Amino acid sequence: MLKESIKMALENIVSNKMRSFLTMLGIIIGVGSVIALITIVSGATSTVTDQVASMGANTVTVQVMGTPLKQGLTQGDVDKISELSNISGIAPTISGTTTVAFDGNTMDDITLQGKNDVYFKNTEDVISTGRIINTIDTENKSRVALIGNDIASELYVGKNPIGQPIKIGGITYTVIGILQESSSFASADTNKSVIIPYTTAMGAVGAKYINSMTIYIADETMADTTTREIEAVLTKAFNGDDDGYSIVNMQSILDTIKSMTSILSMMLGGIASISLVVGGIGIMNMMLVSVSERTSEIGLRKALGAEPKQIQLQFLIESVVLCLVGGIIGFIVGVSLAWIVANIIGIGFALTASTVILGIGFSAIIGIIFGFMPARKASRLNPIDALRSI
Repeated sequence: MLKESIKMALENIVSNKMRSFLTMLGIIIGVGSVIALITIVSGATSTVTDQVASMGANTVTVQVMGTPLKQGLTQGDVDKISELSNISGIAPTISGTTTVAFDGNTMDDITLQGKNDVYFKNTEDVISTGRIINTIDTENKSRVALIGNDIASELYVGKNPIGQPIKIGGITYTVIGILQESSSFASADTNKSVIIPYTTAMGAVGAKYINSMTIYIADETMADTTTREIEAVLTKAFNGDDDGYSIVNMQSILDTIKSMTSILSMMLGGIASISLVVGGIGIMNMMLVSVSERTSEIGLRKALGAEPKQIQLQFLIESVVLCLVGGIIGFIVGVSLAWIVANIIGIGFALTASTVILGIGFSAIIGIIFGFMPARKASRLNPIDALRSI
């Protein structure tokens, strides 16, 4: 019975190709929209979270604004934070603007950064050649520098900058390395930057306090607890005034991003699903028309002994097949569209199994729901009334 019902349903769909395609069009658009939107949002989410994670999911960033009584953190304050149980290292940052010069050539508006060895140990691909700043450089306040790619190419034409002197703010340093070239889309341009030990930088820019630092956490699962412990130390350092600093937990940012994009995905999926419902209404409308057109066929089949459930099953199969075929085509269209958009705007392409199941599974459910009423109507036709139309 099932095999015969499937055969008759397929024959009716094939015999009305144009009407069947127009009926499926709503499902194609609906499934395509759901697949494309969710996949694009998932790709964008993956790209953003990867970029944030590359900044260090195991990091806590502290910015100090200071108070009238205390303008910044001392080395003693930093040492107290480093003594906390879940801290693997602290990288203070001293920033400023300077002028660099070599052999009579000068470059202005160069970004000066003071770092320590902890920063380089926890950050990948910082330098392209040479060596990084080490513990001895920091402790001895050595006058060594890492220079950006633009500085190396403009000041040291035809020369290897490593080991060469460079004047930074009028003071002579030794170049020990060249920073990796940063792209135009990088969050921080290092091409026109110099990095020196932060202890040296404090003297170079006249800084008495540390106002920025990155704290590295050993166990990411305890990030919230560790953040609270850091806040307690900082609040005590500023005599109970928590307005003197701001603290950012990168893991919390990642969690917030994931939560927001999850809600966005559900909203976009819900909006796109409206077109699936419209497509389902189109399926129901077509099936109702089909029932009216095939009244005599239904009456003849009933007169020959066909049971109502056989009639109902045939029309229900037609509806489900139309939705499934439309769902598969919509899936192909949606994936193709998402792949094209992902490549154009430069985000990752993230197609998940749940998205595929949602799109195609939803189309099958739509076929059953909106095909049930026409199928039920066909199964309840009175054979005598149906045969009168012959």
